[in-house]
Amino acid sequence: MLRTKVGYSMNEDSFTAGAMATKNALIGSSSKIGFLFTSCKSNIKEVVRGARSLSDIPIIGCTSAGAVMVPEGIVAGENGYATMMSMADVNLTVGVASHEAGKDARQVGRKVALEAVKNAGMTIAPNYFYMVASPKEEEDYLMGIQDVIGRVPFFGGSAADDSVEGKWKIICNEKVFSDGVAVAFFYTPSDIITEYTGAYRETKNMGIINEVKDDRNLVSIDGEKSLEKYGKWIGKRPEELRGTNLLVASIRKPLGVKDQVGNLTLIRHPMVGNNNNTMNLGNKLVPGTTVIQMEATVDELIDSTGEALKKVRKSLSTEPAGYILVHCGGRKLGIGNRLEEVHKQLVREAKGVPFIVVFTFGEYGYSENSANSCGGLMLSFTGFGKE
Repeated sequence: MLRTKVGYSMNEDSFTAGAMATKNALIGSSSKIGFLFTSCKSNIKEVVRGARSLSDIPIIGCTSAGAVMVPEGIVAGENGYATMMSMADVNLTVGVASHEAGKDARQVGRKVALEAVKNAGMTIAPNYFYMVASPKEEEDYLMGIQDVIGRVPFFGGSAADDSVEGKWKIICNEKVFSDGVAVAFFYTPSDIITEYTGAYRETKNMGIINEVKDDRNLVSIDGEKSLEKYGKWIGKRPEELRGTNLLVASIRKPLGVKDQVGNLTLIRHPMVGNNNNTMNLGNKLVPGTTVIQMEATVDELIDSTGEALKKVRKSLSTEPAGYILVHCGGRKLGIGNRLEEVHKQLVREAKGVPFIVVFTFGEYGYSENSANSCGGLMLSFTGFGKE
């Protein structure tokens, strides 16, 4: 039977915070893995050293954007924090592995997959996997991993910091690094379910992508410069959307692309408005496909969290043992000072089951009959069944 437990600490000393979070999360000597989420303001290596001072279980995680949520409340602090969820089950086998970025992200993905299988002591593909990466080449890492294990369902998100400054870190066992990928492969008979959604509404504004440069620079839509076209859709002049003004303006009005069967609309977050009236987005785009302008109110962003967790709970075939909830840091920014309302929704829907929420700069998941995918401004809410 799978069990989970959450620990956290806002101690100003990073080593102590890591040790306290780990101590409070461990399930005796039975824990098989620890998901460690911390602050970019912390000394991350000291947080890990503190965690390692109490346990040698596999550890994986990343820095979170501004805070982490646990059942007791919102964990945040000017001097950092540390949080952990551990899992224990005699029938659970886990293999973690990581690699820093290289010249070929797909090849790095292959290497990390082979290493994770080996570290699990297995010779077959896992039942499920978690991925964390730097917010740049997520799709290529994913392709490499799937080259090795096939289309195994996954969840996760990209490492984040507090203000998109590149201070994010990935954690895997003793390693702490900024650019690369880490995975945890799960071999388990227990049920695992992910609800992957943007929960935005489609508008009537849509167009064909004509040109994309370097995968994430959207040049033109319907023959018009992308920033000009998008500005018309949301009622803004291109000069109002320069730089990171676009990032903020697009949180409640992002773009979306449908998957091949129409079950899932992947959200694409416009991030930077360029002087040549093109825009940079947080994920890959493909010429010749339709992009849709999406929208949501702050109320809808808040309510979507409770609805997503409810769907996970109802989709599990057994009683839930725990939830790992990956929530976009951009959505958090859009929700602003109403974050407590999100926490209340999650506490209500978790119904006493342990959970941990990390705020990321990219979210990963899938929908029924869809491919594993990477998006932004999304929720990747995963539930683990007891049996």
